[in-house]
Amino acid sequence: MNIRHIFFDLDNTLWDHRKNARLTLEILFKRYKVEELHQITFEDFHTAYDIVNEDLWAKIRDEEIDKEYLQKHRFYDTFLKFNIDDFELSQKFEHHFLDEIIAFNEVVPGTFEILDYLKAKNYPLHIITNGFHEVTHRKIDGAKLTNYFETVTSADEVGVRKPNPKIFDYALNLANATKEESILIGDDWIADFQGAKNYGLDVIFFDVFKEKQDLKDIKRIENLIEIEDYL
Repeated sequence: MNIRHIFFDLDNTLWDHRKNARLTLEILFKRYKVEELHQITFEDFHTAYDIVNEDLWAKIRDEEIDKEYLQKHRFYDTFLKFNIDDFELSQKFEHHFLDEIIAFNEVVPGTFEILDYLKAKNYPLHIITNGFHEVTHRKIDGAKLTNYFETVTSADEVGVRKPNPKIFDYALNLANATKEESILIGDDWIADFQGAKNYGLDVIFFDVFKEKQDLKDIKRIENLIEIEDYL
């Protein structure tokens, strides 16, 4: 492999969004006394939120909705699952969720170990994220990841999200890198793996949920430290 530049996805590849989101939602759930006022358990609420949020992120990735729609609907639609039609409450959750999630900075196991390994081998490291610009750098700074990365490409800066090829163009130009000398590592099968492949970029699929165990002809890892097998 003639790899020089390594591009990482951020959320759920390095920064543990699932864990940090859950911790944030537990606080908001208690603050607004949702269980007491509406007889909903946190586990039921969190399960419903996960389903709604994942569906909306898939739609924003596929350019069916925009960022503003997602921000208006992810909590509103979650509450509607429990017959609670309260847009004001949902927007309190949205506002404070974005502000407070960056107080939690759990990273995916193996993050620092693999970044130290790659830096020691003198790979220039970069980030390409579909996350919102206003919190991306706060996540990176809060988790003490800043010094590892030479460039950060946030989808909001480009106006499109992975798998749109324009975001890969932007990121490679920012890094002064070519496709032939670059590789992407990410956990989203469509945005990261298929997006990179269709763009002509090499890719390592971070198969967190072991969804693609039957595929033997791809670069696939279940733990970050396994990146050492390829780089």
